[in-house]
Amino acid sequence: MPAKPAPIKKTAKKAEKPKKPVEPKDPAVPPEAAVAAAPPPATTEPQAPPEAPAETAPAETVPVKEPPKAPTPPPQAVPTGPPQDLAVDDVTEKSLTVKWKPPENIGASGLDGYIVEYCKEGASEFVAANTELITSNRFVIKDLATGSLLNVRVVAVNAGGRSEPAKLPHVVPIQEVVDRPKIRLPRSLRARYIKKVGDQINLVIPFIGKPNPVITWTKNGKPLDVKKVNVRNSAKDSILFIRKAETEDSGTYQMSVKVDSLEDKADIEIQIVELPGPPSSVKLVDTWGFNAALEWTQPKYNGNTEITGYTVQKADKKTGEWFTVLEHFHRLNATVSDLIMGNSYTFRVFSENMVGRSESAAVTKNVATVQKTGIAYKLQEYKEHDFKEAPKFTAPLSDRAATVGYTTRLLCAVRGSPKPKIEWMKNQMIIGDDPKFRQNSTLGVCSLEIRKPCSFDGGVYTCRAKNALGEAAVACKLEVKQVMIPDMKK
Repeated sequence: MPAKPAPIKKTAKKAEKPKKPVEPKDPAVPPEAAVAAAPPPATTEPQAPPEAPAETAPAETVPVKEPPKAPTPPPQAVPTGPPQDLAVDDVTEKSLTVKWKPPENIGASGLDGYIVEYCKEGASEFVAANTELITSNRFVIKDLATGSLLNVRVVAVNAGGRSEPAKLPHVVPIQEVVDRPKIRLPRSLRARYIKKVGDQINLVIPFIGKPNPVITWTKNGKPLDVKKVNVRNSAKDSILFIRKAETEDSGTYQMSVKVDSLEDKADIEIQIVELPGPPSSVKLVDTWGFNAALEWTQPKYNGNTEITGYTVQKADKKTGEWFTVLEHFHRLNATVSDLIMGNSYTFRVFSENMVGRSESAAVTKNVATVQKTGIAYKLQEYKEHDFKEAPKFTAPLSDRAATVGYTTRLLCAVRGSPKPKIEWMKNQMIIGDDPKFRQNSTLGVCSLEIRKPCSFDGGVYTCRAKNALGEAAVACKLEVKQVMIPDMKK
């Protein structure tokens, strides 16, 4: 049975158009022969019977298409949540200004805008103040009657419809306020106010507002504990006083000044801190060479502020004295080096925060012992130096001139090993124990003192040094002069 030819499909499509009928080129050739002569297609499909006419072939061979699936309907739009924190922003004799925050839950369909509605006190129907949706979070209701009392609410609108209304908790009188309430928060209180445990807290916060401002204080959204916190209000300021601060006094304190329907608020962050606790645990991980590895965990109590570092100390078992090896250290592990061989050490770790160092420390249970290792030390052999030397004069004698009757001295220097023997000679004659001469030799310096010489003491003086290795000599000439006294008569 021949395969389904492509021209049949084209003929079937063109048969729908009466203007262009399809006719075979050779009328003598039957349709079955034309089908048999056509080339087979690339793909194999169910074959049509040969006796089927060309007009009915497409209806039998065209595959039936599945009907398209219906698109998934979009999720049903849901109204948003109600606006948040609706409050009065301003009041005049003819207008009322309200403000609010966007809803917490806006939804997938988004937010189209807001409707502000109001009604007079005693009425039941609310009237829309804006004819079109507004997108801002502030609106001014104008052309109001002076002295009227209004209830106000705001509704959020999106594709799901209107949300639950946000209502003002009280009725707003339409009248001119003499002095709008305003809290003048000091600059030092705009940031976090930090005090230590036991310190006194005395905050003076000025404000303005007339007539009859109402001052209220809350802590974390709840009323203050009058047993711990005292508040004193005047017409110009409010004082928050805590005699002895504790960590439980930390939190967000909110001051509110209200004049009729107008209100101003200020938040003050107070943080009471103290010394932290010690690390939860510390252990000796490893000991090698002259080093010890430590690890510790963070303290359970941080003193109501973050931990800024750690201090690591060591103590030798022999002395028991603690020495700081690491200070203001930020990691939870450390390696202590330069330990002494043969000693045993205990370690402890302190915690640090902005107040200071913890009073106690975590101490290691195990002891780090630096083992002694055998060291083979070999003395280096040195060749002994031979210091033996024949006498040698390092400073010779110098020729001198002396005066009769005035003691003079001859000096020279000699070296030699072993110590040489010193001899003095005059005109090649050895000077013995003549009391007129004094001989001396100290640390190689040789001296000959001649007491009150006369003219006969002049001549050549020689110093000779001898030892087992040789001898040396130096000489000088001494001239003794007579002092001439002039005759006074002449």
